[in-house]
Amino acid sequence: MAAVFFYISGHGFGHASRQIAIVNALGARAPEVEIVIRSSVPLTVFGRTLRVPARVEPGDCDTGVVQFDSLRLDEAETICRADAFHAELPARAAREAALLRRHEARLVISDAPPLACEAAWAAGVPSVVVSNFTWDWIYEGYPAELGSAPELIPHIRQAYGRAGGAWRLPMHGGFAAFEAERIIDVPFVARHARHDRATVRRTLGLPADRPIVLFSFGGFAVRDLDFDHLDCLPAYDVLLTSHEAAGVAALDRPGVHVVPEQRIYESGFQYEDLVAAADVVLTKPGYGIISECVANGPAILYTSRGRFREYEVLVDAMPALLRCGYIDQIELFQGRWRAPLDAVLARREPTAKPATDGAARIAGMILEHLER
Repeated sequence: MAAVFFYISGHGFGHASRQIAIVNALGARAPEVEIVIRSSVPLTVFGRTLRVPARVEPGDCDTGVVQFDSLRLDEAETICRADAFHAELPARAAREAALLRRHEARLVISDAPPLACEAAWAAGVPSVVVSNFTWDWIYEGYPAELGSAPELIPHIRQAYGRAGGAWRLPMHGGFAAFEAERIIDVPFVARHARHDRATVRRTLGLPADRPIVLFSFGGFAVRDLDFDHLDCLPAYDVLLTSHEAAGVAALDRPGVHVVPEQRIYESGFQYEDLVAAADVVLTKPGYGIISECVANGPAILYTSRGRFREYEVLVDAMPALLRCGYIDQIELFQGRWRAPLDAVLARREPTAKPATDGAARIAGMILEHLER
């Protein structure tokens, strides 16, 4: 039986959400293919969102970016950890290669740990990077910190150079290790809601006819944000999951709804169903949440997210994809949301809607490779 390995970065949930969409598409089309996922993403994420059989092998694949919370990061520690990890890449790759051989892997997908490409090369297995950025490009955004890690970028690029190519997602940056002819651009991989907004709102006890703001800040949440002075109530209702609510205070207010994560999944919903039920998503820019808003319709009100090189690429791309607007962090933390919310909903929808069937397309590309 052919085995396909997915190496998924543990940095946030965006990498996992899009690769799970590809895994689900692949497993639905080819249930005979063995799927193995290698990642440090919490097992609960896979348990709630995988719809096809897949083996999850927990393990650290990269170090990503070190964050204090969803909006604040530690640049120096980011480079320090990445340098230490990639200095040991050959030894780590040798251990991973043994795992690949044990499962008779036929293809390795990387989003986007360089370790995956190095391990596949050591095992004699082809690999492909499927991502919208590469880590060398992200780390180049910290030039001062790189002074103490002169070998980090060369180590990463050498590993990426072992891959057979890159299937590059929209809103991209990096890929310097790949010649142009080895890069194939693919559509958005996005999770699509499977329930209509009326059903989601009714089941979760949300108002049927009022604009809802979904507070969405990913795996790191936001700390020290006080909801006691929100100026958008009662014109808007605000929705948080219990995970997001862990970092904020003063939530016992009319119009603020905290939905336990367990209730969402027990109701048969996924996070993308919440996105589709909202009118505006208040968030930091990230590939995962932008793609889900593009696929499911709500506007985005976004704030800055620290020195993360992907930010500018995403901000530049958003206006052509969906209604969007900016709220600075002072307004965000002080609860002055009303004016920017009104402004973003007053904007016109872009005339062209990008394709969001990347998961199905990439699953087909994987099967074409396995049939060679």
